[in-house]
Amino acid sequence: MEENIYDLVFKVTHAGGSGSCFYLKAYDLFVTNYHVVEGFHTVAIHDNKRNPYLAKVVLVNATLDIALLAVEHDFSTLPDLALAGNESLGIGGKIRVAGYPYGMPFTVTEGTVSAPKQLMNGQYYIQTDAAVNPGNSGGPIINDRNEVVGITVSKFNDADNMGFGIRVENLRKVLESVEGLERNTFHVQCESCDELISEPDEYCPSCGEQLPEGIFEERHISPLSEFCEQAIERMGINPVLAREGYEGWCFHKGSSEIRIFVCNRAYLFMVSPVNLLPKKNVEPVLDYMLSTDLSPYKMGIEGRQIYLVYRIHLSDITDEYEEEICNNMVNLAKKADEMDNMLVEQFGCEFSAYSKQEE
Repeated sequence: MEENIYDLVFKVTHAGGSGSCFYLKAYDLFVTNYHVVEGFHTVAIHDNKRNPYLAKVVLVNATLDIALLAVEHDFSTLPDLALAGNESLGIGGKIRVAGYPYGMPFTVTEGTVSAPKQLMNGQYYIQTDAAVNPGNSGGPIINDRNEVVGITVSKFNDADNMGFGIRVENLRKVLESVEGLERNTFHVQCESCDELISEPDEYCPSCGEQLPEGIFEERHISPLSEFCEQAIERMGINPVLAREGYEGWCFHKGSSEIRIFVCNRAYLFMVSPVNLLPKKNVEPVLDYMLSTDLSPYKMGIEGRQIYLVYRIHLSDITDEYEEEICNNMVNLAKKADEMDNMLVEQFGCEFSAYSKQEE
């Protein structure tokens, strides 16, 4: 079952940060927390081979902190993940928490149930001593029978050495409404009557319950983000799939990983970890790096890792120069995709661990 968990838990990314989600084959939907995707109707999810998929947020319940995502892709080869019984947890029961803490690679932590029904903020949560960190939110909590007993929540910042999860009966309540769900439309579930509402409104049209303020609104990205995403689109990449938090992007152009980020609120960096130095006979590649003019790009080394870098001061991104800068960004991605192969073939370098080779 460990491999099943590995296959079924995905990372969620968008312009506001990252979290975790998991796939329920019986519904062909991904489950996460509402607070993980709040403010976004379209996000990216990534499997453990770093393949990105565009995901539509199709149903949110803010009170229960649950969101459902739909992806237009055939996931039929993935294994099934069953939901546990509503009252299957007891104090001292063994559980596992799976997800992507701090946006890092997939992690599973083990723990025990400290309280199966801990009352907090007017709702019952699972309390566990398993390590739960930002980024774990939205991932599954799994019992010793390999069933989902809850959804991890890491939003309680004042709870040291404690992890919490949304109980499985709350997930069932949301899933009861998905039959016939339009999977290209954002829906808000009314907490009072469970009505699914797709048209922006302040009140539920069915029962009159006031809906959470701003729940239909989408978060706007910054002008700098708009500029960077124009360049990313020109590289042939969907920028939503590349988002890695606020003003940060990471994606592959061909085999090369490309990272774009802001440093010290002063510089925009575009970096590709193209290759590793060969273990022997490094002089030829070092001579190439020192003698070749790659302007406006630079090459650098950290340990054995070779980087191709483009740096621009934010103040230089003006109407006069933005087209030139955009072209330089697009061309760095092309250069990196060509360079990693060249360095392997001509100098015996190795592909970086961040490279993505065709399977």
